[in-house]
Amino acid sequence: MLTTRFSDGAPNWADVSSPDIGGARSFYGGLFGWEYRSAGPDAGGYGFFQLAGRTVAGLGPNDPRQGPPAWTVYFQSADAEATAAAAEQAHGRVLAPPMDVMGQGHLAILADKAGVPFGIWQPGQTKGFEVASEPGSLCWVELYTPDVAAGAAFYHRVLGLETSSVSLPGGTYTCLNPAGADEDAMFGGITAPADTGAAEGGAYWLPYFEVEDADATAGRAEQLGGAIRTPATTLEGVGRMARLTDPYGARFAVIRSASQPG
Repeated sequence: MLTTRFSDGAPNWADVSSPDIGGARSFYGGLFGWEYRSAGPDAGGYGFFQLAGRTVAGLGPNDPRQGPPAWTVYFQSADAEATAAAAEQAHGRVLAPPMDVMGQGHLAILADKAGVPFGIWQPGQTKGFEVASEPGSLCWVELYTPDVAAGAAFYHRVLGLETSSVSLPGGTYTCLNPAGADEDAMFGGITAPADTGAAEGGAYWLPYFEVEDADATAGRAEQLGGAIRTPATTLEGVGRMARLTDPYGARFAVIRSASQPG
């Protein structure tokens, strides 16, 4: 389960890049009830989404030279420099080298062996998001990659992540958890795009946000200018989920987890 009791290798931040900050604020505010707070005049247009006063995620301007609008998932590292070096040694790339972010922590943007971007956050004053696995917040992350075994090996070498397999309708799913942690610390999974009907768009990390009603949230996303990539579907024992994009093409998913009370 994704929590704010962060450990090395687990997700501790997520943000979305957008060519229209105002439009993204309106979309996610209307979809999840998020409020936006600027990080200040020196932050380059970056700001924070909050839910009932607790920070959920970030929003920043998209630079087309660095790729299309997208959600980026960040993983905790005790040493961003060492993690960046490990990624290169594992045949990944450093897209943005480790840098201090106004004393709040150290950030790096890396790419795995398949070219999938992901972030590293070495906590300083800011530990990460302040709410997880509640409606309106991040609850799961999923890597779509054509070679599941190679993806698992890369993230084990770079972040120490461990895997386990579970049987689901249609096949086997590879789950992720931090090194030495039990199943309660499981926070994500790895799957081949064709296994999920999400083959378009190549390899990428997909964030899932918990919601009260996946069908209603998907419908609201369309009304707000987004799109439904995969309609709401129930996976027995997991929950009801839908894969969406915001109005600018950034991919994300929503789920009402089977474990959610009520």
